[in-house]
Amino acid sequence: MRVWEFASAAGGIENHLKLVADRPLPTAAAKTQHLVQVLAVGLNPVDYKLAEARIAKLPTTPGLDFAGKIVVPAENSTLVPGTLVYGASSFFNPRTGGGALAEYIAVPTETVAVIPAGLSPVLAGGAPVAAVTAYQAIVPHVKKPGSRVFINGGSGGTGTYGIQIAKALGAHVTVSCSAANADLCRSIGADDVLDYTSRPVLDQLRDAVAKSGLLYDHVVDFVFSGPELFYQAHTYTAPGAHFVEVAGAPSLAFGRFAFGAMVLPGFLGGGKRKFTMLTASVVTEPLDQIAKWIVEGKIKPVTDQVFPFEQAVEAFRRLKTGRAKGKVIVTVAANAE
Repeated sequence: MRVWEFASAAGGIENHLKLVADRPLPTAAAKTQHLVQVLAVGLNPVDYKLAEARIAKLPTTPGLDFAGKIVVPAENSTLVPGTLVYGASSFFNPRTGGGALAEYIAVPTETVAVIPAGLSPVLAGGAPVAAVTAYQAIVPHVKKPGSRVFINGGSGGTGTYGIQIAKALGAHVTVSCSAANADLCRSIGADDVLDYTSRPVLDQLRDAVAKSGLLYDHVVDFVFSGPELFYQAHTYTAPGAHFVEVAGAPSLAFGRFAFGAMVLPGFLGGGKRKFTMLTASVVTEPLDQIAKWIVEGKIKPVTDQVFPFEQAVEAFRRLKTGRAKGKVIVTVAANAE
């Protein structure tokens, strides 16, 4: 089979990715894995950040998100050959690259869900990590319709899912993004949009609260523009609000912030709101719900650009610009749709 690999991340993995044509098909563990033909792969920042931070083990094949067709199901599985599935190619492990950017993969049974009729495998392939991350950052904390949610970073792959998931729960949603992406965020449900390029988001949040008299009930940070958004959260959120950080970078500075936010009490310089550092777990239950919402029209996946398998390098270059509106997807099979 063909597979994309890189043995170095110096200067960016896109400078080292090579398409290898003679790799053997993987062998799936009979009781715990399906053998899947990959149809499409959604790219995520984690696919390159860990390698470039010298955390991932090299050489490796990148890619966690996938949609595909079961070739050999796991023993005792109710799924049959030909079933369309989507999910994560492996349980998240910062030492591995995921492995999805290949023509065939062996995937854990717990990390996949069936693609229902009415959902394109290409769109499904871009959903797992972004949509499940947004789901797990929002759903456990939004308890009732009318809750006020602030999402820092609304126009990227995870943010676009976050807006729509919060709206599916009946929340009032405020997001930050650039002015160029404001219409996109409003079109998928954002009630209020803050242009982070015009002035500090923290100032805009405080002004919004002063004007409306309404505090925010939940905050999700998908971009980490600085620690002040958390440490000053008590100035724009209700006392019971939860702050979920998703965008952590593998750096010493971010590590110090996250440690202090999780450990230090307010009177010792910590924050005054509950803090969670989220690493999503892509498993069947949220994948089933997300697929259901997409088919029902409550979520419309936002795709920035779709690249053929041979152009995976260009797909990573697009992802790394930071300007992608929604997901960057690579079609692996010619008949991906």
